[in-house]
Amino acid sequence: MANLSLLHPCQNAAVWKGVNFTEYKIDGDEAARAKMGERANGRRTVPQIFIINNQHIGGCDDLYQLDTQSQLDPLLAQAAI
Repeated sequence: MANLSLLHPCQNAAVWKGVNFTEYKIDGDEAARAKMGERANGRRTVPQIFIINNQHIGGCDDLYQLDTQSQLDPLLAQAAI
């Protein structure tokens, strides 16, 4: 099991929810950050989260807000289909 204290809070949430995820390291890669910004409606902070056919969810705060509003699990269930 991964040491959760070393993971980003969004990665912790993915682990808790049993979600497989792909992490892209874009620190220092301006071209990759620009591409992410295009996909994320201009948002350039990391992480930006995409699920279900690359649907943009937002950043970590957005992910936790969806979970608090009981909207995250239904999205994850759709992604698993």
